[in-house]
Amino acid sequence: MKTNIRSKQVIIIVAMLLLVGFLFSREIKALVIPKQETAQMPAAQQQNTATISIEEASTTAKNLVSNATAKDITVLESKYKTAKAEEKIANAKVLAQKWEDFEQSVPSALYLEVVANSEPSLNNWLNTGNRFLKAFDNTQDSLVQPVMLQKANAAFTKALAIDSISNDAKTGLGISIVNGMGAPMQGIAMLMDVVKKDPKNLKANMNLGMFAIKSGQFDKAIIRFNDIISNIKATPDAYFYLATAYENLGKKQEAIDAYLNSKKLAANPTLTKFIDSKVTELKK
Repeated sequence: MKTNIRSKQVIIIVAMLLLVGFLFSREIKALVIPKQETAQMPAAQQQNTATISIEEASTTAKNLVSNATAKDITVLESKYKTAKAEEKIANAKVLAQKWEDFEQSVPSALYLEVVANSEPSLNNWLNTGNRFLKAFDNTQDSLVQPVMLQKANAAFTKALAIDSISNDAKTGLGISIVNGMGAPMQGIAMLMDVVKKDPKNLKANMNLGMFAIKSGQFDKAIIRFNDIISNIKATPDAYFYLATAYENLGKKQEAIDAYLNSKKLAANPTLTKFIDSKVTELKK
């Protein structure tokens, strides 16, 4: 019975986190999900063979930006398609940044992949992997999402092949594995290895804390986020996830305090309204 109650609580938290997703640089909807959902994850997400072209991604993204922006990008794309080999990569970089400026991570990531394939450096593959992870988090398309995760996994694998001790590559690869590109514990072990070597690695620690919430290990999540806040960096999202863990354990006052700290640091009107509502609810 207790497990069922916790599962329902996590589902509630998922909806809550999605409402304030603008706070976080990493994917929330993909990380904070009930244990049961993880167990039932389709095998296709772990070994996806589908793909998406730049043209397809661009067409979809153009429907999400203004007509003027879409026209500007069409002009840039025409230059990219007709450019000579030595100019093509420069044009791809411009398009990747242009799409990112308008928060369209899918086409942006695909153009970064073009750059990385032509100029396969550690930084290029790391940037590509991180952009694919962002696209994985941001897209609502259930067909595109696993493609983004698969491509992120491939990009970080290539980064790690260039530098086998890169903590950034290990962190990104670990995140992609836990989200469906392999056995979750393999990804957790990779993140733990990063933290062992670099105890103040914010990204690895944050994701370990979020994965603790995902698996219902709220006590471990609380320890992790309190450590992040005290010893690494007190961020709005660290406080928000800490509040989430406290709330799931029924520790209302601790949850309220953490939510209020998140609100104070973020200073965002939308988050303020949401947290004020949460605090009122917890005080009942």
